[in-house]
Amino acid sequence: MTEAPGKAAKKVKVKPQTPEERMEALRYNHMMYGRTANEMSPNAKKVDYGAPYLKHPKFQGLMSAFKNGTKFQFSVVDKGKTHIISTDGTHINFNEKVIFYSRALNKYERSLLMDRSVVLQHKTIDAFVHMVIAVIRFLPELDSPALTFRNNEFLYGDTELSVGIAEQGPNILIGGYKINLGKTK
Repeated sequence: MTEAPGKAAKKVKVKPQTPEERMEALRYNHMMYGRTANEMSPNAKKVDYGAPYLKHPKFQGLMSAFKNGTKFQFSVVDKGKTHIISTDGTHINFNEKVIFYSRALNKYERSLLMDRSVVLQHKTIDAFVHMVIAVIRFLPELDSPALTFRNNEFLYGDTELSVGIAEQGPNILIGGYKINLGKTK
C-alpha cells in the first residue's frame, strides 16, 4: 500500500555480463563440461617463423659473411634484453654460444651442423627461434628442412630435438650448402 495508485511497479534491471565475466564463465564451463557440439574452438595463430629475419639487411649480411668466411655481428632486442648474433665465417653464435657451424665437404660445398643442446637452452627466446629457422630457410640448398617449431618445442622430422642427445651427442647434421667461390680462402 505504499505505492501510488497510478504508477506501475518498478522493473529490476538485470546487468549484462561484462566481457571478462563472460570469458570467466566460458572458461569454467569448458573446464567442467567441455565444448558444446556447435561451439568451435578458436583457431591457433599461425606464426611464420624466420620471416622477420629473412629480408632484414643485417641478417642477410650475417648470412653472406657466413658463406664468404668473414666476420659479422649485430644485435637484436627481445622483451627488453639485447642479444648479440655474430659469425666468424665458420660459426653462427647467439650470445657467444655456437648454434650453427660448418665443415668443408669439398672446395665448393660445406656441411651445416647444429648444436642441439644450445638450441634447447634458448628455445624460450622468440628472437632466437626466429633466427634458427631463418638460417635454415635462407639456404635453398637444404631443400625442405626437417627442423620445425611447434608447441614451444623444436622438432626434427617427427621427433623432438632433445631425443638422442645422450646417445648420439649434441651435434646434428642439417645438410650441405654451396659457398661463394669468389671470396673463399
